[in-house]
Amino acid sequence: MDYDDLCKSILDLDSKIRFAGICDESGEIKHGGQKEGIENILSNEETRKSNLQALARWGLRNSLSSKIGRGKYAMAEYEKIKRITIPLDDDHLLLITTEVEADHAQIINNVLKLLSVSS
Repeated sequence: MDYDDLCKSILDLDSKIRFAGICDESGEIKHGGQKEGIENILSNEETRKSNLQALARWGLRNSLSSKIGRGKYAMAEYEKIKRITIPLDDDHLLLITTEVEADHAQIINNVLKLLSVSS
């Protein structure tokens, strides 16, 4: 799977998507990024810290996967953005941020379809 192409395809799905990126286990964004013309809300270091927190939360979720199954995605709504996280494998996490008014359910469904076609 070409992660850069995946992120570009995700950014093209909906005008309300602000960011699509893939981080590794260090929390660093390795593929994708901010949509052109959109200002970052967090600094690079704040983004890395946020990504590390998301990775830790997925680790906790996966500790229960033998009983409830593997997580498919998580979504959190904040005052200024929505953040969707999708585990790609044990070492990579797909991170998507949208405007608050975005239809996150439709975006998630479309991204999951993209992932099923790409794998």
